[in-house]
Amino acid sequence: MNASARGTGRQYWVGLRALLILTVVLGIAYPLVVTGIGQLAFPNQSNGSAVTSQGKVVGSALIGQSFTDKKGKALPQWFQSRPSAAGDGYDGGASSGSNLGPDNPDLLKAVEERKQAIEKTDGVDAGRIPADALTASGSGLDPHISPAYAYLQVDAVATARGISADTVRSLVDAHVQQRDLGYLGEPTVNVLQLNIALAAMDPAGNK
Repeated sequence: MNASARGTGRQYWVGLRALLILTVVLGIAYPLVVTGIGQLAFPNQSNGSAVTSQGKVVGSALIGQSFTDKKGKALPQWFQSRPSAAGDGYDGGASSGSNLGPDNPDLLKAVEERKQAIEKTDGVDAGRIPADALTASGSGLDPHISPAYAYLQVDAVATARGISADTVRSLVDAHVQQRDLGYLGEPTVNVLQLNIALAAMDPAGNK
């Protein structure tokens, strides 16, 4: 074997060893270390911020879900989430907004239909309905609504469950999440967590 062939063989061997070492370090060791640190330091976040009820995982605090019947009609005994344009709704594999412009006829029609449904379900004037009740978020997965939208639904939820509006309103008060660090973003309400608390408070209610 001449010197050139030996040099080429040596380069291949060096490259193969580097590939094996990097595969072990970056493909096995590094992910295991990062996963371990995540599980120890941030177990809830590392596991998808799972939300449990009666010992069962019922969703994630980071992804919204619908509280409607099979036909998409809002169930009045539950607080309703923000509309979603992600797949069939809150589909994590199809996260997106509608991408429709503000003058798009389809968007205007959808907003008007949502407005009429809320007026009928919650018995409120259209002028009181906040924007997040009528339009989807950019991701289509937003698990939060504004406090204004939550309070708007109080009377309807209380009536459907046969409990006092003051009791339901106090529950919303307890679930308003204030601005991060006191000034970032806007106050929000996590709908899934609010509904779980509602079910726990009213176990005999309509579910």
